Amino acid sequence: MSAHESMEQADHAKEAAGENRKIALLIAVIALCLALSETLGKGAQTESISKNVEASNLWAFFQAKSIRRTTVQTAAEQAKLSLGAGDDATKAAVQKQIDDWQKTAARYRSEPETGEGSEQLSERAKHAEEERNLAEAKYHHFELASAAFQIGIVLASATIITGIIALAWISGLLTLAGIAVTALGIFMPHLLHLP
Repeated sequence: MSAHESMEQADHAKEAAGENRKIALLIAVIALCLALSETLGKGAQTESISKNVEASNLWAFFQAKSIRRTTVQTAAEQAKLSLGAGDDATKAAVQKQIDDWQKTAARYRSEPETGEGSEQLSERAKHAEEERNLAEAKYHHFELASAAFQIGIVLASATIITGIIALAWISGLLTLAGIAVTALGIFMPHLLHLP
């Protein structure tokens, strides 16, 4: 091997090392984006599960209140049927009980002070469902972005092995797409309807 060939090989190796450093930096940036996307995705997934549990609990409480309301309303209606029999004192006692049951039924329907009437529980449960749906939409965006980042890392790594620079460009484009989908997940999660 001549000195000229050795110099050419050394220059080529130096140039390849410079390119590999650039690709390594690209991989590091993509890995950082992947870590952020995964962290945001896990947070959104946790929020979605939490809001789903909250909504389920509120709907169960709503059902319990509805059952209680129906029970006291039925008792009041039954007592109204027997109101005609008996003396005035008995009628007054039965009427007082009917009034108490009707007040209780009204309280079970709406209790704004505590937020535990069936109307308030229904609103709270619907709100929790909306928050759950928002968190799910974010989660899907972050998962899609993570996939783009992972594929980008693979393609950038393949660039080092194969020397095909087009793979690095595709990797860069996937990274930009992943960043865009992550931003959509943060700022406009309902813009894209992802499964």
